[in-house]
Amino acid sequence: MKHARTERGALTCDQQRIIQRTADYVQEILSKDTSGHDWWHTCRVWQNAVQIGLSEQVDMFIVELAAILHDIADYKFHNGDTSIGPKMAGDWLVSQEVEEHVIENVCDIIACLPFQGADVQVTLMKTIEGCVVQDADRLDAIGAIGIARAFAFAGAMGRMIHDPNIEPIKHSSFEMYKTSNSTAINHFYEKLLLVKDLLNTKTAKELAFERHQFMEAFLNRFFTEWEGKL
Repeated sequence: MKHARTERGALTCDQQRIIQRTADYVQEILSKDTSGHDWWHTCRVWQNAVQIGLSEQVDMFIVELAAILHDIADYKFHNGDTSIGPKMAGDWLVSQEVEEHVIENVCDIIACLPFQGADVQVTLMKTIEGCVVQDADRLDAIGAIGIARAFAFAGAMGRMIHDPNIEPIKHSSFEMYKTSNSTAINHFYEKLLLVKDLLNTKTAKELAFERHQFMEAFLNRFFTEWEGKL
């Protein structure tokens, strides 16, 4: 994957080496994941972040590192611990002798990245770099890829595809969202269909339009077949 250039200049050779070592490190950690939070998810988020970052005035070194490290230790697989991801990312970057201000920015982005619930007040990213990485991650949660990941995650967590007797929940707190055990179909109404209105950048909003429409078409077809009309 080629590294992006912005008006702030090209990445230095040293930065490129750190990015590649970070990618290799994360790929090794996530290589056996089957929940939809695997290396290829990270790789797509990385690519999305570069694409979006090209249209913004951003520090691409921070953007790329945060994108690559964003799922290094997802709270969903660590007993709801939201601190472990930023800590692991920070420890790795320290080992690579990355500048302190870069480490602080990357870790802050990772800490603020997760979706926190349908009715939870959105925590705004502090930097444009954070907005870019958050958009890149959320784009991979919608569209055809998002549909595939929703069912992969449900299967990995032992959740049902659909139960018409279980209504979608409007989570009022992040803690409520973290401990929810809803169905795959409900996840569309609890998160995925909300994503397009939560994006930060113009580029991401444009990319989300067709992905959102595809999910709506999928759900229409799903319920038509569920009800035995096809």
